[in-house]
Amino acid sequence: MRTLNWEGIWHAPTASWESLQLGKRRADSQLRAIDEAGGPSYQLDYQLEWDDHWRLREARLCVESARGTHPLHLLTDGEGHWRTGEGQALPELDGCLDIDIWPSPFTNTFPIRRLQLADNERRELAVVYVEAPKLKPVRMRQGYTRLDAHHYRYENLEGTNFQALLTVDDDGLVIDYPTLFRRV
Repeated sequence: MRTLNWEGIWHAPTASWESLQLGKRRADSQLRAIDEAGGPSYQLDYQLEWDDHWRLREARLCVESARGTHPLHLLTDGEGHWRTGEGQALPELDGCLDIDIWPSPFTNTFPIRRLQLADNERRELAVVYVEAPKLKPVRMRQGYTRLDAHHYRYENLEGTNFQALLTVDDDGLVIDYPTLFRRV
């Protein structure tokens, strides 16, 4: 097991923190953050499991706040088919292999590790985007470009034109996500 800690730097003072336990094909995380919609702070706990090729297989998320507790359980076959933990198919997510959880920098590791891009290679993909505290999974288009072994350009392709130059370690784990996260 490896412990990773990040702080959210999009607000001063620090907007959030995350402590993640990373094992082989599994991550367990606890995260505290402020509600961007102006609501109270919340805690997000999540557990992710994936296969040897960094294809997600299961995601369990739970938000706790003054408004109560809200869980989400997702299953995927690693081939782009999703369903709820209760077995209900989610066809609107078909074709997505990766998950992107806000506010966590860890989930950027999935496309970085899975795609195995060469230097200056760019790939567009659809991911399952899950924003806390709402935890409503939606399809989102993103782009990743490997600049070199430790730098990737992330792009949100849903009309916001948001881009960030991610600095990662040798394992593809975010060290610096400018204006949003910093590993401590």
